[in-house]
Amino acid sequence: MSAVFKVEDMNCGHCVSTIRAALQEAMPGVPVQIDLERHLVTVDGDAGLAATTMREAGYEPVPSA
Repeated sequence: MSAVFKVEDMNCGHCVSTIRAALQEAMPGVPVQIDLERHLVTVDGDAGLAATTMREAGYEPVPSA
C-alpha cells in the first residue's frame, strides 16, 4: 500500500537526498518516489513510520490523497 505525503518544506536536491536516506534507513528495501517539483513523497509501506521518519529528519509531511 502506497502512502503519499505533501512536503512543502522540501525545496532542493539536498532535501530530497536527506528524506530518501532517512526513509531507506528506517524502511530498508521499501520503494520511495520523490517529486521535488510537486513536493510529493510516495512510500510503499508503513505510512506512520514514514511520517515519523521524515519529521525526525526535519521535515513536515502532510498526508495527501
